[in-house]
Amino acid sequence: MLDLFAKATTRPPFTVVCLQECERMNGLLAEIKITLIELDAGLKGTLNITENMEGLAAALGFNTIPPSWVKKSYFSKKTLLMWLEDLVLRCDQLERWSDEFETPIVLWISGLFNPMSFLTAIMQITAREKELPLDDMCLRAEVSNSFLTEDMTEVAPSGAYINGFTLEGAGWEAGRNGE
Repeated sequence: MLDLFAKATTRPPFTVVCLQECERMNGLLAEIKITLIELDAGLKGTLNITENMEGLAAALGFNTIPPSWVKKSYFSKKTLLMWLEDLVLRCDQLERWSDEFETPIVLWISGLFNPMSFLTAIMQITAREKELPLDDMCLRAEVSNSFLTEDMTEVAPSGAYINGFTLEGAGWEAGRNGE
Protein backbone atom coordinates (compact mmCIF):
# COMPACT_ATOMS: atom_id res chain seq x y z
CA MET A 1 0.00 0.00 0.00
CA LEU A 2 2.84 2.38 0.76
CA ASP A 3 4.20 1.78 -2.73
CA LEU A 4 0.83 2.83 -4.15
CA PHE A 5 0.87 6.11 -2.22
CA ALA A 6 4.50 6.73 -3.24
CA LYS A 7 3.63 5.94 -6.86
CA ALA A 8 0.95 8.67 -6.88
CA THR A 9 3.31 11.63 -7.24
CA THR A 10 0.41 13.99 -7.93
CA ARG A 11 -2.98 13.70 -6.31
CA PRO A 12 -5.76 15.06 -8.51
CA PRO A 13 -9.31 14.23 -7.30
CA PHE A 14 -9.69 11.00 -9.30
CA THR A 15 -6.36 9.70 -7.98
CA VAL A 16 -7.44 10.48 -4.40
CA VAL A 17 -10.64 8.48 -4.97
CA CYS A 18 -8.59 5.59 -6.36
CA LEU A 19 -6.23 5.61 -3.37
CA GLN A 20 -9.13 5.69 -0.91
CA GLU A 21 -10.86 2.82 -2.68
CA CYS A 22 -7.63 0.78 -2.76
CA GLU A 23 -7.08 1.40 0.94
CA ARG A 24 -10.57 0.15 1.81
CA MET A 25 -10.25 -2.83 -0.53
CA ASN A 26 -6.90 -3.79 0.96
CA GLY A 27 -8.48 -3.65 4.43
CA LEU A 28 -11.27 -5.98 3.31
CA LEU A 29 -8.88 -8.39 1.57
CA ALA A 30 -6.63 -8.46 4.65
CA GLU A 31 -9.63 -9.31 6.85
CA ILE A 32 -10.66 -12.11 4.49
CA LYS A 33 -7.13 -13.54 4.39
CA ILE A 34 -6.56 -13.35 8.17
CA THR A 35 -9.91 -14.92 9.08
CA LEU A 36 -9.52 -17.74 6.55
CA ILE A 37 -5.96 -18.51 7.73
CA GLU A 38 -7.16 -18.58 11.34
CA LEU A 39 -10.10 -20.83 10.45
CA ASP A 40 -7.78 -23.18 8.57
CA ALA A 41 -5.44 -23.32 11.57
CA GLY A 42 -8.39 -23.95 13.88
CA LEU A 43 -9.69 -26.78 11.71
CA LYS A 44 -6.19 -28.32 11.61
CA GLY A 45 -5.96 -28.12 15.40
CA THR A 46 -3.06 -25.65 15.60
CA LEU A 47 -5.36 -22.97 17.08
CA ASN A 48 -8.31 -23.24 19.41
CA ILE A 49 -11.61 -22.70 17.59
CA THR A 50 -13.11 -19.40 18.68
CA GLU A 51 -16.66 -18.13 18.46
CA ASN A 52 -15.62 -15.93 15.52
CA MET A 53 -14.19 -18.96 13.70
CA GLU A 54 -17.42 -20.86 14.27
CA GLY A 55 -19.39 -17.90 12.92
CA LEU A 56 -17.14 -17.75 9.86
CA ALA A 57 -17.50 -21.48 9.20
CA ALA A 58 -21.28 -21.26 9.61
CA ALA A 59 -21.52 -18.28 7.24
CA LEU A 60 -19.40 -20.08 4.63
CA GLY A 61 -21.61 -23.16 4.97
CA PHE A 62 -24.79 -21.12 4.55
CA ASN A 63 -23.40 -19.13 1.57
CA THR A 64 -23.66 -15.82 3.45
CA ILE A 65 -21.08 -13.09 3.91
CA PRO A 66 -19.33 -13.54 7.29
CA PRO A 67 -20.05 -10.73 9.79
CA SER A 68 -16.38 -9.71 10.15
CA TRP A 69 -16.19 -9.27 6.37
CA VAL A 70 -19.43 -7.26 6.28
CA LYS A 71 -17.91 -4.75 8.73
CA LYS A 72 -15.09 -3.96 6.29
CA SER A 73 -17.11 -4.43 3.13
CA TYR A 74 -19.35 -2.45 0.81
CA PHE A 75 -23.13 -2.75 1.03
CA SER A 76 -24.44 -5.88 -0.64
CA LYS A 77 -27.41 -8.20 -0.34
CA LYS A 78 -25.81 -10.88 -2.50
CA THR A 79 -25.08 -14.44 -1.46
CA LEU A 80 -21.45 -15.23 -0.68
CA LEU A 81 -20.69 -16.78 -4.07
CA MET A 82 -22.21 -13.86 -5.98
CA TRP A 83 -20.46 -11.43 -3.61
CA LEU A 84 -17.11 -13.10 -4.30
CA GLU A 85 -17.64 -12.79 -8.06
CA ASP A 86 -18.46 -9.12 -7.52
CA LEU A 87 -15.35 -8.72 -5.32
CA VAL A 88 -13.12 -10.02 -8.12
CA LEU A 89 -14.62 -7.52 -10.59
CA ARG A 90 -14.12 -4.68 -8.11
CA CYS A 91 -10.50 -5.69 -7.57
CA ASP A 92 -9.94 -5.87 -11.34
CA GLN A 93 -11.27 -2.33 -11.80
CA LEU A 94 -9.10 -0.99 -8.97
CA GLU A 95 -6.04 -2.81 -10.25
CA ARG A 96 -6.41 -1.32 -13.74
CA TRP A 97 -7.15 2.13 -12.29
CA SER A 98 -4.23 2.14 -9.86
CA ASP A 99 -1.71 0.77 -12.36
CA GLU A 100 -0.98 4.21 -13.86
CA PHE A 101 -3.73 6.18 -12.06
CA GLU A 102 -5.54 6.68 -15.33
CA THR A 103 -9.24 6.94 -14.62
CA PRO A 104 -11.16 4.27 -16.54
CA ILE A 105 -12.85 5.49 -19.72
CA VAL A 106 -16.09 4.12 -18.30
CA LEU A 107 -16.14 3.70 -14.52
CA TRP A 108 -18.32 1.05 -12.88
CA ILE A 109 -19.56 3.31 -10.10
CA SER A 110 -21.43 0.65 -8.16
CA GLY A 111 -18.07 -1.14 -7.90
CA LEU A 112 -16.83 1.51 -5.45
CA PHE A 113 -17.07 1.51 -1.67
CA ASN A 114 -18.01 5.20 -1.76
CA PRO A 115 -19.56 6.11 -5.12
CA MET A 116 -20.30 9.66 -3.97
CA SER A 117 -16.57 10.36 -3.67
CA PHE A 118 -16.17 9.85 -7.43
CA LEU A 119 -19.14 12.11 -8.17
CA THR A 120 -17.65 14.75 -5.87
CA ALA A 121 -14.33 14.43 -7.71
CA ILE A 122 -16.14 15.15 -10.99
CA MET A 123 -17.59 18.31 -9.46
CA GLN A 124 -14.17 19.36 -8.08
CA ILE A 125 -12.48 18.94 -11.46
CA THR A 126 -15.26 20.83 -13.26
CA ALA A 127 -15.21 23.63 -10.68
CA ARG A 128 -11.45 24.04 -11.11
CA GLU A 129 -11.65 23.98 -14.92
CA LYS A 130 -14.43 26.55 -15.07
CA GLU A 131 -13.15 28.55 -12.08
CA LEU A 132 -16.45 28.23 -10.24
CA PRO A 133 -17.10 27.68 -6.53
CA LEU A 134 -17.52 24.00 -5.66
CA ASP A 135 -20.62 24.85 -3.62
CA ASP A 136 -22.33 26.07 -6.80
CA MET A 137 -21.72 22.79 -8.64
CA CYS A 138 -24.43 20.20 -9.20
CA LEU A 139 -24.37 16.92 -11.07
CA ARG A 140 -26.15 16.47 -14.37
CA ALA A 141 -26.55 13.06 -15.93
CA GLU A 142 -27.34 12.07 -19.47
CA VAL A 143 -28.74 8.56 -19.46
CA SER A 144 -28.16 6.38 -22.48
CA ASN A 145 -28.57 2.77 -23.46
CA SER A 146 -27.06 3.46 -26.85
CA PHE A 147 -23.45 2.59 -26.09
CA LEU A 148 -21.60 -0.40 -24.81
CA THR A 149 -18.81 0.05 -22.28
CA GLU A 150 -16.44 -1.88 -24.53
CA ASP A 151 -17.15 0.50 -27.45
CA MET A 152 -15.95 3.57 -25.56
CA THR A 153 -12.38 4.44 -26.57
CA GLU A 154 -11.96 8.02 -25.35
CA VAL A 155 -12.66 9.75 -22.05
CA ALA A 156 -15.70 11.98 -21.79
CA PRO A 157 -15.09 15.52 -23.05
CA SER A 158 -16.34 16.78 -19.68
CA GLY A 159 -17.40 14.86 -16.61
CA ALA A 160 -17.11 11.09 -16.87
CA TYR A 161 -18.75 8.07 -18.44
CA ILE A 162 -20.25 5.93 -15.71
CA ASN A 163 -22.11 2.65 -15.70
CA GLY A 164 -23.68 0.76 -12.84
CA PHE A 165 -26.42 3.17 -11.77
CA THR A 166 -29.68 1.53 -10.83
CA LEU A 167 -33.09 3.08 -10.53
CA GLU A 168 -35.67 1.55 -8.26
CA GLY A 169 -39.19 2.77 -7.62
CA ALA A 170 -38.74 5.85 -9.80
CA GLY A 171 -38.74 7.03 -13.38
CA TRP A 172 -37.05 9.61 -15.57
CA GLU A 173 -38.75 12.93 -16.18
CA ALA A 174 -39.29 13.85 -19.80
CA GLY A 175 -37.06 16.67 -21.07
CA ARG A 176 -38.33 20.16 -21.88
CA ASN A 177 -39.23 19.10 -25.39
CA GLY A 178 -40.99 15.93 -24.27
CA GLU A 179 -37.88 13.84 -24.99
